[in-house]
Amino acid sequence: MWPLMTSASGAKFGKTEAGTIWLDPARTSPFRFYQFWLNTDDRDVVDYLKFFTFFEEAQIAELVRAVAEHPERREAQRALAEHVTDLVHGEEQRIRAEEASAVLFSGELRRASKENILTVFDDVPSTEVDAAEFGADGIPVSKLITASGLESSNSAAMRLVKGGGFYVNDERVISEKARVTLEQAIEGEIYLLRKGQRERRIVRVRR
Repeated sequence: MWPLMTSASGAKFGKTEAGTIWLDPARTSPFRFYQFWLNTDDRDVVDYLKFFTFFEEAQIAELVRAVAEHPERREAQRALAEHVTDLVHGEEQRIRAEEASAVLFSGELRRASKENILTVFDDVPSTEVDAAEFGADGIPVSKLITASGLESSNSAAMRLVKGGGFYVNDERVISEKARVTLEQAIEGEIYLLRKGQRERRIVRVRR
C-alpha cells in the first residue's frame, strides 16, 4: 500500500498530470527525468529522498541540514536527481543528462555538441533543408524561418526579425537581409532556431 503522492502545491503524481515522468526508461528521456528531480521544490525534496531513494537516515539528515542552511546550493535536489536517474536510466545516461543540462544553461550554445542539443531539445519539432538551398552565400533568413515552420510567410518572418525576436543557435539575428551559412550549423548538421523566449525549431541539413 502507498498513500497518494502529492507535492507541496497539492499536485499529484499521475499520468493525467502535466509534466509527468515515468519510472520506465522508455517513457521519459534521461534528460527530462533528471531535470524533473533537480527542479523539486524545497518543501518536497526531503519527502522524495525518503520515498524514492535508498539513502541511509544519516545521509538524508545531512541533506536536510543542507536544505535548511544553504537552499540555494540545491544539494538535496542534486543528490536526489543523481540517485534516482542512476536507478532508472543508469549512471552513463545520468552523466549525459548532466552534460546536456550544462549546455542548456551555459549561454554558449554554439560550443555544444549536436548530441547534447538533440538531447536537450528532443521534443522540439524539426525539419530538413537541403544543403543546396544554402548556396555559396547562405540561405535568406526569412526562407529558413518559413522552412522551419516558425512563421508561415516571408512577410511574417521579416517582421519577426525586424522586431528582434529571432535567434539562430541562441544568437539574435538583427537584419532582415541576413543569410545563414552552412558554417553556422552546429557540427555542420543542425541549427536551433528560436522565436521569442520559448518557441523553438530544429533544422537539419540534408546532404
